Amino acid sequence: MAGYRDLLRSPGVARIMAAQLTARFPNGMTSLAVLLHIEHVTGSYGAAGLVLAATSVGQAVAGPITSRWMGRWGMRKVLTLTTAVCAVMLTTLAFVQTVVPVYMLLALVAGLSTPPVQPAVRTIYPKMVTSRQLTPLFSLDASLQEIIWIIAPVLITFIATQAGTVPALVCIVVILLAGCAWFILSPEVGRVRIPRSRRKLGKVLTRPAVVLATATGFLLIGAAAAVEAGVVATFDHGGLEAGLVLAVFSVGSLAGGLGFGHIPIGRWAMARRFAIVAAGLCLAMVSLDVWWMGGSLLIAGAGVAPALAVMFAMTTASVKFSDTAEAFGWVGTGQLIGSAAGSATAGFLIDGVGPQGAFVAGALFAVAGVLVSIVFVRGFPDLRGRDASPIPDTEPVPVIT
Repeated sequence: MAGYRDLLRSPGVARIMAAQLTARFPNGMTSLAVLLHIEHVTGSYGAAGLVLAATSVGQAVAGPITSRWMGRWGMRKVLTLTTAVCAVMLTTLAFVQTVVPVYMLLALVAGLSTPPVQPAVRTIYPKMVTSRQLTPLFSLDASLQEIIWIIAPVLITFIATQAGTVPALVCIVVILLAGCAWFILSPEVGRVRIPRSRRKLGKVLTRPAVVLATATGFLLIGAAAAVEAGVVATFDHGGLEAGLVLAVFSVGSLAGGLGFGHIPIGRWAMARRFAIVAAGLCLAMVSLDVWWMGGSLLIAGAGVAPALAVMFAMTTASVKFSDTAEAFGWVGTGQLIGSAAGSATAGFLIDGVGPQGAFVAGALFAVAGVLVSIVFVRGFPDLRGRDASPIPDTEPVPVIT
């Protein structure tokens, strides 16, 4: 813990971390609020899953593109535009009563305009700390972001059940505008300039580490999205149980992230950490009892933040600084497509066989993640004792002869 305190004492680190966590706080609320709102309006979890999937698909498509725009037009301009559009779409989704295809269109545009805060801050981090501190910083970031998933589900479930789903969506818009404004106005966002990439869009996917981070992110977040839908369907609108169980899932992730943060990242790190998630989700299939589910998800959560930390570190260490934002955009795209797949699959299984089907889907996603991590273990970089900073950008230098 002393190492984490030293990190937070580094100039600007605590401020930028707090700002980006606030800006990303709606990420822990939006999917649950949309799921509850659309299910309330239509009476179908399948329809709610489709609308939620449209949001995730929009975010997935936009991820690499808006991240790359930050190198062309600057972080502040891109973040300001996307924040404004996203806020308008979520407000419209809350107040307009319409049919499912229109809800899907609104959700798609909201996803396309999601502010690329995560690629921005993960591009800024290597410029704020030493190379030795970078891997622990990614672990701390992955752990602290679980605060979002601990508080946000409980808060949004309370608002949705006590005041209604429309006020819940309005609350998300207010937090989105305030949090993004804080992040955009942070000095570090104006101080760090992302070089314009000279490579074509998608060229970073020739890096095996980026492809593996994208694929494992798809499977990890797919599992988490299926679990979220299953927990909500299990407890329906009867109280705060859904939010509390999801908070326990995140508490496990927070504890796991802080506990694994000091451990060097080798080739087998992802397989070991994914195995923890798979074990917990397999246990969750056994019973829908609230105590059993909470204990199982506590175990599963212990592998989530550590697995995310591996993804962040291996991505940063494998690309040039000018390509870092785009690389994280692709990793985010994998996670968001996973969220769409997990939500949609779980939604239809809930309608077909009940809430337990969602936990089966989550366990299958996690087991697939373990298998990918084992089969392609040689593609994961060994970062033990190695500089995890991005590869420096170089260009030909004219020489007078």
